[in-house]
Amino acid sequence: MKQILQDMRSGKTFVQECASPSVLSNSVQVVSNYSLISSGTERMLVEFGRSSYINKARKQPEKVKQVLNKISTDGIMNTFDSVQTKLSEPIPLGYSNVGIIKDIATNVSGFKIGDRVVSNGPHSDIFNVNQNLCALVPNNVDDESAAFTVVASIALQGIRLAKPNIGENFVVYGAGLIGLIAIQLLRANGCNVLAVDFDEKKLELARQFGATTSNPSTGDEVENDCKLFSNNNGVDGVIITASTESNDVIKKSANISRKKGRIILVGVIGLNIDRGDFYEKELTFQVSCSYGPGRYDENYEKKSIDYPFAYVRWTEQRNFEAILNLLSKGQLNFKPLISSEYSFDNFNEAYDHLESSSDSLGILLKYPKNRNINNNKVSTDIPHTKLVKSKPIIGMIGSGNYASRVLIPAFKKSKSQLHTIVSQNGLSSSINAKKYNFLYSSTDSDSLMSEKDINTIVIATQHNSHASLALEAIKNRKNVWVEKPLALNIDELETIKKAYQKNLDSDYSTQIMVGFNRRFSPHVKKMKSLLSQINEPKSFVFTINAGYIPSDHWTQDIDVGGGRIIGEACHFFDLMQFLSSSKINSAFAQKIGLSSELTEDKVSIILGLEDGSIGTINYLANGSDKFPKERIEVFSSGKILQLNNYRNLIGFGWKGFKKKSSFALDKGQNECVKAFLNSIEEGRSCIPFEEIYNSSYWTIKAAEMLRK
Repeated sequence: MKQILQDMRSGKTFVQECASPSVLSNSVQVVSNYSLISSGTERMLVEFGRSSYINKARKQPEKVKQVLNKISTDGIMNTFDSVQTKLSEPIPLGYSNVGIIKDIATNVSGFKIGDRVVSNGPHSDIFNVNQNLCALVPNNVDDESAAFTVVASIALQGIRLAKPNIGENFVVYGAGLIGLIAIQLLRANGCNVLAVDFDEKKLELARQFGATTSNPSTGDEVENDCKLFSNNNGVDGVIITASTESNDVIKKSANISRKKGRIILVGVIGLNIDRGDFYEKELTFQVSCSYGPGRYDENYEKKSIDYPFAYVRWTEQRNFEAILNLLSKGQLNFKPLISSEYSFDNFNEAYDHLESSSDSLGILLKYPKNRNINNNKVSTDIPHTKLVKSKPIIGMIGSGNYASRVLIPAFKKSKSQLHTIVSQNGLSSSINAKKYNFLYSSTDSDSLMSEKDINTIVIATQHNSHASLALEAIKNRKNVWVEKPLALNIDELETIKKAYQKNLDSDYSTQIMVGFNRRFSPHVKKMKSLLSQINEPKSFVFTINAGYIPSDHWTQDIDVGGGRIIGEACHFFDLMQFLSSSKINSAFAQKIGLSSELTEDKVSIILGLEDGSIGTINYLANGSDKFPKERIEVFSSGKILQLNNYRNLIGFGWKGFKKKSSFALDKGQNECVKAFLNSIEEGRSCIPFEEIYNSSYWTIKAAEMLRK
């Protein structure tokens, strides 16, 4: 299947050939008939992509601040690499689609295969969409009109916030696509509408929809026009759908409003608000959020947890349904908003039209009926040498942020034989397959397990799938790398242990590795060599300035991510075990704050080790981002070692050692991967399984203590 993407470095729009996605939980799989190119949103994205780095920075001051903070802790080179990697990740375009359901997850209700639906799906032949983000299209609504539904819902949500009443006077600032739809919706609510825009062609459409108009470019005084329009009373409400960096729109909106008037922002404008303008009239100002309640709520958009009908009458989905109902009854007309229609195969012409024509509104992409949408494995057509089966041949499952930014580059740098990469949606795997020279991209993880050429499986998926995928790889006698954690509970851990032992008992040595990269950092290796000179117990203090992650993030979900202790703090259980050369034999964990607090990211954990050493892990999400993210301190025999963020190692009381510094942060990811690949060829464990099991076991135990 094919999907339209945009390169954020150059602004170039292109089509990516991807493996067809498998239907996901809570989702339906849709084959596209039409999708709508939004003249506002997509033009803005293209223009942003084609702007210089300086202009990109000017438009994202908060991102600049984050970059500067990262430089202070991680160094210039690491930060530069992160920024470049982020910019090199293309983004999918499109969010207003109509198509036919091809497949349905078993836990989806209210839809059936063959249904025609609208959704916020992208410009793609086929895609998955959550059941809460699509709606059935009435039989008497054509595809071309239905394709406008999601964009129209953006206008509808703004109208709902304005709470219009019959006979009220409203101004719509900006007669673009959303503005013209807003005019129709206000007229359907029995309101009088004044449309303001600089484009006379758009204003002509506004007049066709029943609006009075005002054009500042022709000398019209908007304030005077509004006085006449409102009989000198001021308008009841203003819907701002314009896109401008100027503050003039918000100021003029306040000036033309009556006392206690309502101003709703749907577009993007300058927001340097004069308090006096709003104070004297007690104006209400509200920013509308996309297509309605549920937007950006993972419970709604991913887990399909709907809001109660009686308490949240209009959600994203119910707004879609309302638009479709109005179309079905002939109370909305989107046909005049169609500027042009192009075949999906001629998408470049469509985007050229978008850029060259400032007065374009809705541009439709029509998808061909005969196309390949059933291929779950795509060749990259990259010339390659014959695979050497005695060496690691990699099948990778997962291509998210960490995999694409750190893990895959590390395997590439180690000159791995990269066979196939798998992702659920097919897009990220196809991008990374092409970028890092995999032979294939796929959406079928089962095929990797049975693929004879692949002898090593790398698992970089969400944490709740790690154990089951690792177990399947072990059963198929594949070497396996799991990007921590290995398991989320003791039962999963024990099952993996038994499968591993079974392979050993049958004289088949399966290499199992967890991505505990910290022990491979050059600074940590230096610490290890120094500490090995001391033959007595040690005291460890690990301070992890973890940073804030919202409580609804998937890593904080016990069932999905396992919580941050199991998901990330496991690194430091392994690191303490490595530096002490001794296994953990006890743990005590205490959460900061009330026991009812949901998150596990402000905790202190005390570990005991078999050699009498003791260690404290302070894993804290309530610190400053200007402090090093990770500080490792070791006290023993009148000596101290302090490591700050894997860049600066300082020794106190050590003969012949004072300091080891590096220009760039190095957490050992590359060396970790290299060591794993070498261990496969040499037939030995990179990290002994007993150590992996021990650190995983006590991490899980510590997390369980926090939940009591």
